[in-house]
Amino acid sequence: MTRQRDSGFPSTEAIVAFVRAYPGKIGTREIAREFGLKNADRVALKQLLRELADEGIIKKRGKDVSEPESLPATLLADITKRDSDGELIAVPAEWDEVENSEPPKIRIHIPRRTQPGTAAGVGDRALVRVEKLEDGVRDGVAYRGRILKVIDHGKTRVLGIFRRNADGSGRLIPVDKKQAGRELNIAKTDTLSAEDGDLVSVDLIRSRGFGLNSGKVKERLGSLATEKAISLIAIHAHDIPQAFSRDALREAEEAQPANLKGREDWRDVPLVTIDPPDAKDHDDAVHAEPDPDPNNKSGFIVNVAIADVAFYVRPGLALDRDALMRGNSVYFPDRVVPMLPERISNDLCSLVPGEPRGALAVRMVIAADGRKRSHSFHRILMRSAAKLSYAQAQAAIDGHPDDTTGPLLAPILKPLYAAYAAVKRARDERDPLDLDLPERKILLKADGTVDRVVVPERLDAHKLIEEFMILANVAAAEMLEKKSLPLIYRVHDEPTLEKVHALQEFLKTLDLPFAKAGALRPTVFNRVLAQVKGHDAEPLVNEVVLRSQAQAEYSAENYGHFGLNLRRYAHFTSPIRRYADLIVHRALIRALGLGEGALPDTETAESLSEVAAQISVTERRAMKAERETADRLIAHFLADRIGATFQGRISGVTRAGLFVKLADTGADGLIPVRTLGEEYFNYDETRHALIGSRSGAMHRLGDVVDVRLVEAAPVAGALRFELISEGHTPVRGRRTPSKAKAYPGRSPHEKRGRPGKAKAGKKSKRGKSWKRRAPLRRSGAKRPR
Repeated sequence: MTRQRDSGFPSTEAIVAFVRAYPGKIGTREIAREFGLKNADRVALKQLLRELADEGIIKKRGKDVSEPESLPATLLADITKRDSDGELIAVPAEWDEVENSEPPKIRIHIPRRTQPGTAAGVGDRALVRVEKLEDGVRDGVAYRGRILKVIDHGKTRVLGIFRRNADGSGRLIPVDKKQAGRELNIAKTDTLSAEDGDLVSVDLIRSRGFGLNSGKVKERLGSLATEKAISLIAIHAHDIPQAFSRDALREAEEAQPANLKGREDWRDVPLVTIDPPDAKDHDDAVHAEPDPDPNNKSGFIVNVAIADVAFYVRPGLALDRDALMRGNSVYFPDRVVPMLPERISNDLCSLVPGEPRGALAVRMVIAADGRKRSHSFHRILMRSAAKLSYAQAQAAIDGHPDDTTGPLLAPILKPLYAAYAAVKRARDERDPLDLDLPERKILLKADGTVDRVVVPERLDAHKLIEEFMILANVAAAEMLEKKSLPLIYRVHDEPTLEKVHALQEFLKTLDLPFAKAGALRPTVFNRVLAQVKGHDAEPLVNEVVLRSQAQAEYSAENYGHFGLNLRRYAHFTSPIRRYADLIVHRALIRALGLGEGALPDTETAESLSEVAAQISVTERRAMKAERETADRLIAHFLADRIGATFQGRISGVTRAGLFVKLADTGADGLIPVRTLGEEYFNYDETRHALIGSRSGAMHRLGDVVDVRLVEAAPVAGALRFELISEGHTPVRGRRTPSKAKAYPGRSPHEKRGRPGKAKAGKKSKRGKSWKRRAPLRRSGAKRPR
């Protein structure tokens, strides 16, 4: 590929070679400097880089460019094996796989003298500094890495269900599906008096070449008859810390309430908290009033006050170390595993009504069109005027105030909603990604079992708080950039070219246009979503658009937030439950000279990139644990309804079968492909469908179907369904795309993908035995996108 440029302009090949060879960040400035380009050449250079990115030759992230699929300088990696020379090989702990793309391999360099905390082995997870090999890929390895810190050592402890034998000994049935079938023997003297059905933690004590491995019970975690044990499965399975260190608890107990020293007195400002009715900590409060400035006619002043966690959690001390290890709080239906001890989160930093509390506040001047004109940050002492729930605030605005909201309606709530109406105009003009994906909430009975699953109504009160928090987060990022201080951004990359192309191909099957002209923006996706609003295809298109998006993360480098359509964004509003917000608070205190608890001068963009990588992983760990617990609870709830029929919607289509999400509970389970019928089914990746090879019957993502529950496994959170509904009637003259692959329907003697008898225990090319019994799938498991 050679593009015609002016004679003094470098060739495309030269620019691509420089991008691939350049270490670290690179943008138009570095490229122009390398090739001696003048300002007049910058426009042509930017156009060329856009063309190269569109063709997939380079990757463009904001203003920075790099080689496609290149790794960041610092990341979390899992050490998976040793190579033939005995060197450790690692892969990224988080890798967004595209079609036929495997995680890149990293060869770990071990120095002669290792630093404390850097000795690693196979099975460990570590924070790694990586760089590309100068001579390209060797033996399938493209990177070399240096261990900065071992985050987690390989597990020698197994979580499972204890089954007692007649002689008093026992067996352990692991809860991890990857260890299914690998039971452990437990000697009578090693049972720790565990009862049959107990959830236990077991240490491996020896491994032998024949028979079952052996283990020793180290901890009894409870009976699976209680909901508490079900949430404990996820806590222990994901190594989520529960107990705080002794030093951290001591620091929390010795902490004293904030006073006016070094603070502005905002106790007369009627700030209010608006939260869910069951919230235990209240870390943000809001207030709005008309702006008296005649130059800002019909404008507002919006105040957002956030609990001053940095005052109590000082850098490098025990509370800080424990908080960083957790990264964030984890929320289960029955409990919260907090990032900070309750003395901090539920007491000193909870903005309860009538009590003086330290806070970091941002005062924002909003124009009549909803745009933020200016902002300033203040370290304050405040006193909350009221604690309201979302429904309570909304009811008052809708004409149904209660004893609490009645006196607040005119002076506090109406100005808040008027300011929100202005901010919403600016939000609508910004046009962030507008996906309609309702969230379900599990409500428990007094005994901890599931009562019902509800979809809470999304009120204007929710949106008010959300938009004010976004404004505050943007203000924090802008302030720190203005002061040239390092910070942790909340970033969300634009979708990859592969995912955009796949979405385009899918939308063609629905005769929906997807015109991408110029830079990719959320507006392009919103146009598609608007076309299906209120139609049968709405849930399907929302789901596919969601799957085309990248995953948000934390980063010390800014490449914008695609979903919110913002150039810069940071988390500032929840330091009680997110470590990233605590870093931003400390940076603001340092930047503005607001007193104690500032970000240390030794903290740099490089060190914060390591923190960002670590807390991105803890965030995903929390999300996975929360999702798995919900799956187990729902499977437990449905376990006594085997044979019952339900209505649901196909939420995923893979070669293995159909995933169905039930309408009433949101439970997600699998219909194995072999149970669909007496014919082969073609997997059509473009249409997200399985299509019968003879009948042409189509089962497609988003279809409403009736299913029968065949099996439920509460421990694994797994459900298996049988399809009752028929597939779509085939369209005459329409052929299945040539890329579609055939997989068999119901036939007890057929393997996947080819007919014929299967001998018991015979291995496939993948090394797994084909069994007649259809496999269970954990509900809500991540599906290939």
